[in-house]
Amino acid sequence: MNKIKLLALLLTLGVAACKPKPQQIVVKTQSKAYYTCSMHPQVHEEHDGNCPICGMKLIKVELTGSSDKAADRITLTATQLQLAGIQTDTVRKENIGSEKMLTGTVTADENTAQEMSARITGRIQQLFIRTIGEKISMGQPVYSIYSEDLQEAEKEYLLAKQQQKILHNPDVDYLQLISAAENKLQLWGLSATQIKSLAASGKVSATTTVLSKINGTVSEVTVHEGDYVTEGMSILKTQTLNNLWVQAQIYASETGNYKENDPVSVAFPDLGGQLIKGKVAFINPELSDASKVDLIRISIPNPQGLIRPGMLAYISITNGNNQSLAVPASAILMDGNGNMVWVKNSDGSFSPKMIKPGIGNSNYVPILSGLNPGDIVVTNGAYLLNSEAIFKNGSDKSMAGMKM
Repeated sequence: MNKIKLLALLLTLGVAACKPKPQQIVVKTQSKAYYTCSMHPQVHEEHDGNCPICGMKLIKVELTGSSDKAADRITLTATQLQLAGIQTDTVRKENIGSEKMLTGTVTADENTAQEMSARITGRIQQLFIRTIGEKISMGQPVYSIYSEDLQEAEKEYLLAKQQQKILHNPDVDYLQLISAAENKLQLWGLSATQIKSLAASGKVSATTTVLSKINGTVSEVTVHEGDYVTEGMSILKTQTLNNLWVQAQIYASETGNYKENDPVSVAFPDLGGQLIKGKVAFINPELSDASKVDLIRISIPNPQGLIRPGMLAYISITNGNNQSLAVPASAILMDGNGNMVWVKNSDGSFSPKMIKPGIGNSNYVPILSGLNPGDIVVTNGAYLLNSEAIFKNGSDKSMAGMKM
């Protein structure tokens, strides 16, 4: 009987052991962000830090989910866009004619040059502006001068003010005397504030500080402390660096291909090849006697003050007027699948798009198919976006779903 009970117990345990146990389902969660370098997009790290190649701070890239619609889209925050240096441009008609490359030199725009000269004869006691390249603004002290003529004019002004208070001669127009003396002081360089201070003190100073009447960057200082100056003698010269010239030479036979206001592109090797848009400001009608070449002058903006006179510049001028729908050459990426660009979507994300380019120049490439006027394409940082797409979807799928 005991053997039967033992056998029944063993059968019960065996059946229980054969029942399938509930399995634990492990869900792999893919990270929704990673860190990369704007200079080396092949770097992908899971944590914040510095690039192992160049040492720059890594930027965070957030991925956009796993739906098919978002599979080919990359979204970056405003901070990430700035750190990655993402720049865009609008697809529009551009001149894609043949180019002429010139080498030029940056110079100051002489149209904005100014000069400060002495208003009265005297001796320079002290110079407050001594250094070339120093910025100067209106109302800033430039030098102090000892001038007997200026002292006499100040005495005349104070005497007229004193007579107005003490004497009450009805035959004398004191206001006219005071106005004439004040005008003379202003003509000789004193400001209205200095004249009021003179009237308040009632004393003539041994020297007078002359204030600047011009703005700009000092390009030349023509006097020294102790120099004796006469009326009209140059004290210093300034130039404005917000707009500059780039001057180059072209052959006389080529001058007919260009005209004033033609758009050009100027690159500066000292600034890492930074490209600036400019225009032809002047073509010298007179040839050089020695080499029979002509001078061409390009006007460029310099709002940040990074470009300086004396810098080397490479000028790209497009001949002819061959207008076509085009994108900047830097926007196009090429690989084994063809040519593509990254397009900015209305929601701020970026998507790759296959295109068919034509033959253009180093600045612009015509688009035969794949883009429409008004599309916004990435001109700087496209390689970073492409690297993110490959990391997100894999190299075989990075071009999937894109149409011509």
